Amino acid sequence: MDQLGLQGKGALVIGGGGGIGLATARLLAQAGADVAVADIDLARAEAAAKELVGLGVRSMPFSGDVTDRGQAERIVNDAADALGSLDVLVNMVGLAAWATLLDVDDDTWQLDLTRNLTQHLYVGRAAAKRMIAQGTGGRISVVASVSGLYGAPNHGAYGAAKAGVMDLVRTMAQEWGPHGIRVNAVAPDMIATPRVVAAIERDHLDETARDDGAPLGRFGTPEEIAGPLVFLVSDLASFMTGQTLVVDGGQQAAFPHIRNTSTMMTKQDS
Repeated sequence: MDQLGLQGKGALVIGGGGGIGLATARLLAQAGADVAVADIDLARAEAAAKELVGLGVRSMPFSGDVTDRGQAERIVNDAADALGSLDVLVNMVGLAAWATLLDVDDDTWQLDLTRNLTQHLYVGRAAAKRMIAQGTGGRISVVASVSGLYGAPNHGAYGAAKAGVMDLVRTMAQEWGPHGIRVNAVAPDMIATPRVVAAIERDHLDETARDDGAPLGRFGTPEEIAGPLVFLVSDLASFMTGQTLVVDGGQQAAFPHIRNTSTMMTKQDS
């Protein structure tokens, strides 16, 4: 953990009350960072902060809706004041609405763009201003999605927004790099977050099984996304900025016609 260079750093985790956010907040605390936990649900933020204090670091809860620019800026500034300095920001807020492009209404489209793309501008810009004012640089990592790399059937607004996040990260990296601020992203594939697990259980599916050709053949865990997010804000990634790490269980490496492979081999063998 000493190699991560996070001991005594002030970190803000947006969406830190559960799932990937809580796993990330825990890992940052284990690395010695003081962690401000922000969540739209204050009770979840308070529970997370209490847990982190038990790990021997300072932690404090904040709540608000980061899709509102004023609330996003307030959370960042209040957290920076409470921490004493804002050195690290990790933001994983995002949620997909499900509808085809023929059926999605304008309000839903705009909401998905706001909560999956625009809020990253609100939060990231506020954090960058604090980091620049401190004169100490900073590290930012955000959650994108493989839906921004492929087509996104039935959640097109989400996919378009996540593609935008990856480009926004590249732009932030270029504009803020001269101030010593690094900005990177992680693009997860299917992750067994509490929300996803609840949906799987509701539909009576097996949460561990995948038959779509992913080499590892399973969903990822929140901790398996928290690791790359924390790596990107650590000293181990000190020469990385503007990048998106794809963490997908090998899905991009899979042969695209995997379901037909056994049939093809059988025909060739015969």
